[in-house]
Amino acid sequence: MTERPFPSTPAPTPDPEEVKACCASAYGSDAVALLLGDSYHPGGLTLTRRLADLLALTADSRVLDVACGTGATARLLALEHDARVDGVDLGAAALQTARATTEEAGLSGRVRFLHGDAERLPVQGAVYDALVCECALCTFPDKAAAAAEFARVLKPGGRVGITDVTVARGGLPDALAGIAGWVACVADALPADAYAELLRDAGLRVLRVEAHDGALVRMIDRIDARIRLLAMASPARMAEAGVDAEAVAPYLAAARRAADEGNIGYALLVAEKPGRG
Repeated sequence: MTERPFPSTPAPTPDPEEVKACCASAYGSDAVALLLGDSYHPGGLTLTRRLADLLALTADSRVLDVACGTGATARLLALEHDARVDGVDLGAAALQTARATTEEAGLSGRVRFLHGDAERLPVQGAVYDALVCECALCTFPDKAAAAAEFARVLKPGGRVGITDVTVARGGLPDALAGIAGWVACVADALPADAYAELLRDAGLRVLRVEAHDGALVRMIDRIDARIRLLAMASPARMAEAGVDAEAVAPYLAAARRAADEGNIGYALLVAEKPGRG
């Protein structure tokens, strides 16, 4: 397949509120569910478990899941760590699914979901033992405000765990930065050390930074394979969800090249709020 040309210059910087609304809508769409399946972030629940282990959770730990989506992480933390979890998301459709699925799983007594903005979290300060934010900080227009909110809602000694898309110091390659339909929600991703600096500036002590670039490569390859399979077996389903296999293919190819060249990756970070003891 011949790849389509990419824009030579990045699109104008969009309005921050439009970015938030766009990402919230995208991650609640049938197209994203079809392409990503049950795992909406690189590494899936395996990396979530790694993150949870580093947060030193105990029974009845209070955890805030920021940009919780349909609630898979919140339910995992409740089931496997006996935590009490609040999920926050801007997407009304995602929250509706999260609540319904959580009720079906019999976890409504331990997991609840709130509509809210990560830059203005709708919860009190200093009430959570841990906070998780998976593949979402890169989408927040005001990352410093979000990091400050993470610190605000944590108890002294509480930990924040983040996994996110990373980029090389020069930023996204032009071939990706200009594709609003494919990377609108990751076009403002940062290098791993820049995420760490955001957390430090918010008053948090960074404990660990891990590279998980392979998780991103595997996700790109999984989406590619899923599209090829659906295009052969369920073209009507793809059309109903609004997925154009030919339109997505060059974007996947560009993302795979960027990952192979080390221009994009994935990282895990854990930080702690000082003050306990």
